[in-house]
Amino acid sequence: MSFEDRTDDRRNITPVMFPVKAYRRLFPRGLGLWLICVFFPLFVLSGCNTASIYQDDAYNPPVYWGQHVVRSGETLYSIAWRYGRDYRELGDANGMSPPYRLQVGRVLRLDLRGNVPSGSATKSRPTVASKPAARPKATPKPKVQKRPKSSEPLAKQSQVVSNIQWHWPNVGPVIAGYSTSGKVNKGVDIAGKAGDPVKAAASGSVVYAGSGLLGYGNLIIVNHNEHFLSAYAHNRKILVQEGENVRAGQLIAEMGSSGSRSVRLHFEIRKNGNPVDPMHYLPPR
Repeated sequence: MSFEDRTDDRRNITPVMFPVKAYRRLFPRGLGLWLICVFFPLFVLSGCNTASIYQDDAYNPPVYWGQHVVRSGETLYSIAWRYGRDYRELGDANGMSPPYRLQVGRVLRLDLRGNVPSGSATKSRPTVASKPAARPKATPKPKVQKRPKSSEPLAKQSQVVSNIQWHWPNVGPVIAGYSTSGKVNKGVDIAGKAGDPVKAAASGSVVYAGSGLLGYGNLIIVNHNEHFLSAYAHNRKILVQEGENVRAGQLIAEMGSSGSRSVRLHFEIRKNGNPVDPMHYLPPR
């Protein structure tokens, strides 16, 4: 998501006790007070797990410190999306299992690392993360299992990648591509007019439909299987509900500009919690 489209928020800043006595020993009274006034806000903003961290284009999650208090309307999927975590791993770290039901006010620990259940693997206890994890390495381009028929119009084309049949959620022009450096974009931005159709890129289940993730506006997250999620942001109107099963190509929203300065669809695909380039999955243009 582009820098100009994100929304900053400082509501969840955790109070930090500052060692004032130490400054008094190191600096004259006037100078020490001045330094506290100038640098204390910077220290708070940089040292705490604020709500803006998951919308900071200069920092790409995952986040492995602090905690999150569940608020009304949030799901484990949206919280994991916010902090760049695999929802299964975050749930396991907090002793949760499917269907991952949350209660408002529950505290989720982000400093714990869980395991992603796989087959008959033995479950081990979550471990405490001592420092933020390094950014995920670039993954190789996935293999296309079935290519689309080029003679068909783009709106009807699909291709099978990672055992999922992918369609374009909207056939408007791509105005911003996926990028992991410079101006970071965790998906692709598609231009259009207010009210244009937003369609499910693949069949799945709606696991989030709301406006609780800052910078995304009215957002829909669809779970396709245990590895892949897709997201549709900045909608004018959401036409599906959480828990609803959707089919590929089904109308799920109307394009809009919520959380953005212009009408657009911001579309993301995440594999095991990590953003991937949607262009490797969608039919070629």
